Amino acid sequence: MHLDAYHQFTQDLRVRLESDPRVLALVALGSMAEVRRVPDEWSDHDFFVITVPGVQEQFRQDVSWLPEAGRIALRVRETAHGLKVLYDDGHVLEFAIFDEQELFLARVNDYRVLFERSGGVAQALARIQQQSAARTVDLPRELELFFFHLLLGAARCARGEILSGHRFIKTYALDELLTLLVQGLPGVEGDTGLLDNLDPFRRVERVFPELGARLNRLLLLEPIAAATEMLALAEAHLRGRLPAYPEQAARIIRERLASFASARG
Repeated sequence: MHLDAYHQFTQDLRVRLESDPRVLALVALGSMAEVRRVPDEWSDHDFFVITVPGVQEQFRQDVSWLPEAGRIALRVRETAHGLKVLYDDGHVLEFAIFDEQELFLARVNDYRVLFERSGGVAQALARIQQQSAARTVDLPRELELFFFHLLLGAARCARGEILSGHRFIKTYALDELLTLLVQGLPGVEGDTGLLDNLDPFRRVERVFPELGARLNRLLLLEPIAAATEMLALAEAHLRGRLPAYPEQAARIIRERLASFASARG
């Protein structure tokens, strides 16, 4: 979507919701908020609508309040509070409807309140943003899960369950590896302020171009080879830096991956 059209959609959405007395606030999220980055042609509209209590489900069930609702080609209820909507030109909306109490179920990083009828929403969002940023990751546990998912995925590939092996290695283990690598551990340097603290996959290539390129290359490998490369990458960055690095487990995983690769020839 062209930037002018994007901003016009945002304005239309704001006008429609601000005219409805049941709506307490509209909150732009991510690039729609235009806090650290601006939308581009690939951006969707990501937002929260805050309503008075008791009408949230009406807004989730009937989306005629959206601009040009007659052009909606597809909609799906993604969570108890959120939906995804596809327009006939390919533009996507991702949004959630909350009352002020339900809002505390959310997590946010970049946001901007486009309108509100009181100061309560802005205060709540500031608290939620702080809580979201303060969330800590149990890094030793992530590393242990990473090892297990590499091994389980490789074992399934060795058994001939290639699709399942791909998922364990290139989805579960990759998620854990990225979580470990973007936590500001020594040995991985970059402008981490651009990273998304809610999604470790976002903007990795911009912040860590060499790391992003290496990960993208290894994902093109067959899964056991990819697992071997992922383990080597983890060991290069985490051994000696992560407290209580499980050396014995790492050796066992490394040997098992080598034996699986050898067996497959």
